[in-house]
Amino acid sequence: MNTDTTVLISGAGIAGPSLAYWLARRGFTVTVVEQAPRLRDSGGAVDFRGVQLDVLRRMGILETVRAAETAMGAEVVIDAEGRPLVELPSEFFSGEVEIERGDLARILYDLTRDDVEYVFGDTVTSLTEAADGVDVTFGRGAPRRFGLVVGADGMHSVVRRLAFGDEADHRRDMGYCYAGFTGPNHLGLDHSGVIYNVPGRGVLVSSSRDTSRAGVGLVFAAPGLEYDRHDREQQKRIVAEAFAGAGWRTPELIALLEQADDLYFDTLSQIHLDSWSRGRTVLLGDAAWCAGPGGSGTGLAMIGAYILAGELALASGDFRTAFARYEEQVRPGARTGQKQAKGAGPFLAPPTAARIRRRNRVYRMLSSRLGAGLFRRMAAGAANAVPVKDYPEPVALAGRS
Repeated sequence: MNTDTTVLISGAGIAGPSLAYWLARRGFTVTVVEQAPRLRDSGGAVDFRGVQLDVLRRMGILETVRAAETAMGAEVVIDAEGRPLVELPSEFFSGEVEIERGDLARILYDLTRDDVEYVFGDTVTSLTEAADGVDVTFGRGAPRRFGLVVGADGMHSVVRRLAFGDEADHRRDMGYCYAGFTGPNHLGLDHSGVIYNVPGRGVLVSSSRDTSRAGVGLVFAAPGLEYDRHDREQQKRIVAEAFAGAGWRTPELIALLEQADDLYFDTLSQIHLDSWSRGRTVLLGDAAWCAGPGGSGTGLAMIGAYILAGELALASGDFRTAFARYEEQVRPGARTGQKQAKGAGPFLAPPTAARIRRRNRVYRMLSSRLGAGLFRRMAAGAANAVPVKDYPEPVALAGRS
């Protein structure tokens, strides 16, 4: 049995560095390749609940995450005049701990950079499996051989495409799109947010730690939309056209979009695969099971990283057994997340005025004392869908005191 412990991870977001941390602590030699020229410091907030916090604690970063948490308060659903309709408590969107994705990425990078090789501004271009490793070519760097390859490179995973085939064969679009960016906090929000809807469109604006800036999220129905993922100007036009005449202060937000340099734009989609591994290549996080908003994606990706590294260490080179045990444990949580997130589009941007009113009634129920308990049980069930078991104590990293 091959005992090569060199691992290539594609993707330096959250899942990749989380896996790199645990692999390095278990004696693996890890390289992380990231297409972006530098660490991505943008993205919306991510939250953790239940046993997901246990993984942060095991990594020794829970208090660091808490120190950088958004400390978001309530979010308020408003009408076209800006009048409040229903107030949602912070735990509804923010969980037990919430942090900006960019802040979490930085924490994970700082945690691992002394013990893991990071290569920015490059990407995998081919994978050729041999009996004792995977020969990998890159867009810029020289070819290299690794014992294992991990695709932790998101919904549009390059590794998945190379090892499993075209993305279209595995992606299920839910008929909605999401655009997110930051801009000046013209609404004067202070650790709070507002939600505004017209049929088929949703506007979410919030501001937390930096009250001079606001995060804007725009969700809209767009069945069958085709667009160029690399054409930001086209994406801005699509969003502006989708929200034309939306009312409230939406025109001001669309005007801010024109100047935004951190636009995130994509469909609300899920990834469904019969298997997350093929030979010496395995997928993690959104590359394997992307669920969409409300699917506990970040927390589950970090739990998956912990389990994958633990099983690889236990298997002593039998990567096929390790991959199978990892998938056996994590897939039930991925299914739960996908089921939970399946209706995210219609919930965030209900298609009719009647559906908006119905959704708001659900919000009122969930924000009541009785409903809050129900929501906590539902949220805890999803967050705790994958138990976090103990693995043999890993070694200390060279880069850690």
